[in-house]
Amino acid sequence: MFENIGGINMAEDAGKYTYCTNCGTKNAATNKFCLECGQPLIEQDKQTKGSRTGNILDNATKEMNSWTGEDKSVEINFKSIFNQVFKKHTQDETDRIFIAGTKETTPTLNEVADKEVRPWLFSRVFLYLSSLLLILLAVLMIFQNSNAYPGLLFMGALSVPFSLLIFFFEINVFKNISIYQVMKIFFIGGAFSLLMTVFIYSLTGSGNFSLLGSLLIGLVEETGKLVIISYFVHKANVSHIFNGMLIGAAIGAGFAVFENAGYAQNYGIAVLLVRSFGSLGSHTIWSAIIGAALVMVKKNHKLTKAHFTDRHFINFYLLSVLLHALWDLKTPFTDVKLVLLIISGWVAIFVLIHAGLREVKELKKLKLKNMLEEPHEA
Repeated sequence: MFENIGGINMAEDAGKYTYCTNCGTKNAATNKFCLECGQPLIEQDKQTKGSRTGNILDNATKEMNSWTGEDKSVEINFKSIFNQVFKKHTQDETDRIFIAGTKETTPTLNEVADKEVRPWLFSRVFLYLSSLLLILLAVLMIFQNSNAYPGLLFMGALSVPFSLLIFFFEINVFKNISIYQVMKIFFIGGAFSLLMTVFIYSLTGSGNFSLLGSLLIGLVEETGKLVIISYFVHKANVSHIFNGMLIGAAIGAGFAVFENAGYAQNYGIAVLLVRSFGSLGSHTIWSAIIGAALVMVKKNHKLTKAHFTDRHFINFYLLSVLLHALWDLKTPFTDVKLVLLIISGWVAIFVLIHAGLREVKELKKLKLKNMLEEPHEA
């Protein structure tokens, strides 16, 4: 939509003319500068496009955030979130991240961070794994040594999903799940989610890449992973959004590694590399969304059937199913579609991160309120 400037309707002759944002003078659409004041007109076009993009993002985050119980948009500041990635960090900092989750290293509620998360270690893990992938690729392609092929398949399948898993491990601000527990969920949960998916497929049949077939694929695979996510959420009795997000990410990452390796074995290195890139916004992200949403509605209660029918959970679950279905659906401009789906998945993740930080603040307020209401001895 075009705005009115100085009482002038900018929608009029929008294809032929443009209006200066400084003085309101009518100019030919081909002009780069205002004839009256010299203001660059191209900036107006950029501003209009930027505001439209911002409005779309604001509307999307506001809608998703309403599913978490808050009726406002979420500001996503990538520069702030990832500002530690390009800074130098010490070995001690790395060690402190990896020793989290034990009885001795789990912080109290007062010590839990409720500000913006700033992960960085995942980028180092990705760099190391990608370097190993390139080395193995060089051994195979340059030196024609086929012994590198099994290792190449494994590293190609592992690099992106595992790096994402470290990202979710880092942002678990409660730091109450150890890296050993995460690895156990990653391997066991990933394998069992694959088994559960295959079992459901044996009952429903496999879908094709038509609209209905893609919906079936999304529904079956996300449900298969949900079953295993539910088991680990129930077993660990977690009660925080970040915990559910980490458990979901671990199961999704494990599923992605096993699936990527299978596709690479059947279809070769080119497919492996494409699927490795696609892992940025596929199973790990979809499962993290489902896990976070499940614990969001469960809170500190025992997991029951009612939580699976809660509309807030259903919204996020169906979002993951839809993202998965669109991912598999055959469409023109596949690359553009995948990029948009990756962005959409991450928008949902950042909305849930915002909800997780809000949960920390609410828990701290509740604890303070309870302390103030406790009777004091005379």
